[in-house]
Amino acid sequence: MGKKISLGIIDDHDIVRKGIKELLHNMGDFEVIEEHANGVAFLNNMPEKSKLPDLYLLDYSMPMMNGIEVLKEVKKIAPDAKFLLLTQHLDDPLKVNAYDNGARGFLNKTCTAQQLDSSIKNVVRTGYDNFDEILKLLRNKNSLKELNDKQQYDLTDRELQLLELVCHENEYTYQQIADQMNLSIKSVDACRAQLFQKIGVKSKVGLVLYSFHHKLTQPFN
Repeated sequence: MGKKISLGIIDDHDIVRKGIKELLHNMGDFEVIEEHANGVAFLNNMPEKSKLPDLYLLDYSMPMMNGIEVLKEVKKIAPDAKFLLLTQHLDDPLKVNAYDNGARGFLNKTCTAQQLDSSIKNVVRTGYDNFDEILKLLRNKNSLKELNDKQQYDLTDRELQLLELVCHENEYTYQQIADQMNLSIKSVDACRAQLFQKIGVKSKVGLVLYSFHHKLTQPFN
């Protein structure tokens, strides 16, 4: 392959990092140039853009920050960095969540050496691995509904109810929403502020657009 593919490994288990590093070394096409024991250590020591490896192998289940949380932070500071998510619990919502937050692919930790080799090279050569599978998942409304409600957004029942009322065709005011929810306007304002923080918007219009875009509600209920 000529020049070796440079890699970083982010995993909280020392024995796993060493095992992956040795496996990659024995394959011959790869060079591990970074190792980090958790997401916080990685973010605190992340190299400048010109020194980023070709790809990071990122563990999902880690203390302090899981893999998705790491991806969210990296998107803010180094959106060009490439990540392949590794996990022992690879379900459809997690796959879509990983992709939506910047992962270029995902692998179960029980994968074979051949699968790891193929996935790494796919990402480096084409930008993505598992792309056809991701497209199918994104077209599946049931998968998206499960993702939206249970995993990616982590919204409470009250927050989901507020979103539904904000997006209602009657265009309720916040006081009318408070009446509908049997809450004080102060409680609705606090719930709204929490939603703003969680999903990164600053207005009622932002809530509506975000909700429709991510299929949390339908235009109109």
